[in-house]
Amino acid sequence: CLSCWSAWTHRMDLHITSGLCMLAVVMFRVLWGFIGSDSARFSRFLKSPLAALRHLAHIGRREPDTETGHNAAGGWMVLAMLALLLAQAVSGLFTDDQIFTRGPLARQVSGQTSDWFSALHIRLVYVMLGFVALHIVAIVLYRVLKGQNLVRPMLTGIKALPLGIAARAPQMAPVLRGALALALSGAIVVSLSKFG
Repeated sequence: CLSCWSAWTHRMDLHITSGLCMLAVVMFRVLWGFIGSDSARFSRFLKSPLAALRHLAHIGRREPDTETGHNAAGGWMVLAMLALLLAQAVSGLFTDDQIFTRGPLARQVSGQTSDWFSALHIRLVYVMLGFVALHIVAIVLYRVLKGQNLVRPMLTGIKALPLGIAARAPQMAPVLRGALALALSGAIVVSLSKFG
């Protein structure tokens, strides 16, 4: 939200800072998908596209939620959103509006390449907004059609599950590992911003 608002209101210093923070957070989340807690790992929630379609075929069936993390369809949404956010943040590094604002790495590429990244950066905003809308619609549909509240577990980290599944709680990664992964992501982004 901050990135969109700052661009639309021409607060470009804030826009660049917001974009760099977003890049650090997305880099952290990708890293956390490999070394993080069980429910955050890609290997735990990414199923085949066929499994995601089978899951969506039962969207109208009221049933208890049996997933400790993302379901098969939600896993693909996570991957799509991360890919879009990463593409948005990386393209911003190379943008140059030829007037006031230049991304930190814009001078490292040709003007034609920078123009291509600039056009991509603008177009991706609308793709991202479409995916955000789709995500909100899915959350509402799960609540209305399936009787599952997906928001509360996202906010609290607590989810009511059937007894047999609840007994197999996911393993949580150490907080220090998360802090180190976030610090590494932040350091990489700071280095990129200073390199330009």
